[in-house]
Amino acid sequence: MSGAKKIGAEELTLLRHTLATVAYRGGKAVRGAPDSFANYSSGENGRTPAKILAHVGDLYDWALSIVSGNQVWKDSRPLPWEKEVERFFASLKNFDDYLASGNEMHETAAALFQGPIADSLTHIGQIAMLRRMAGCPIKGENYHKAEVTAGRVGAEQSVPRREF
Repeated sequence: MSGAKKIGAEELTLLRHTLATVAYRGGKAVRGAPDSFANYSSGENGRTPAKILAHVGDLYDWALSIVSGNQVWKDSRPLPWEKEVERFFASLKNFDDYLASGNEMHETAAALFQGPIADSLTHIGQIAMLRRMAGCPIKGENYHKAEVTAGRVGAEQSVPRREF
């Protein structure tokens, strides 16, 4: 089986739902941010939102390389903000498409979750926090009520159901 791992149908469904959750929450964190937000700095040792989002794109490119059996890591230089936002959704889609393809998996669902996916959620939280610090906060939301659908990993997301 040349390094293939078994990912069960339930695990695959949960992974894909998690990616849709990342797209929903990440989309909310980046949507409507002013251009100046990309280079906002919280201090001399903090990453800018553009660098954080580039890292998230790198995480999903890495996840795809892991699951496809060709693991490679790349540190990308941040693109202009709108391009980096596009890259975020494209990298999510590429990974989700692979998961949905039925192709051979070269990593377990647990390892994919604990590595790149969980790390991306941390960084999306950082972007949301930096939005508040930069004076352009996003509204809070009851994410439990959000319409999140496996496979919906692009910029087009459902309208928030319960913001506050």
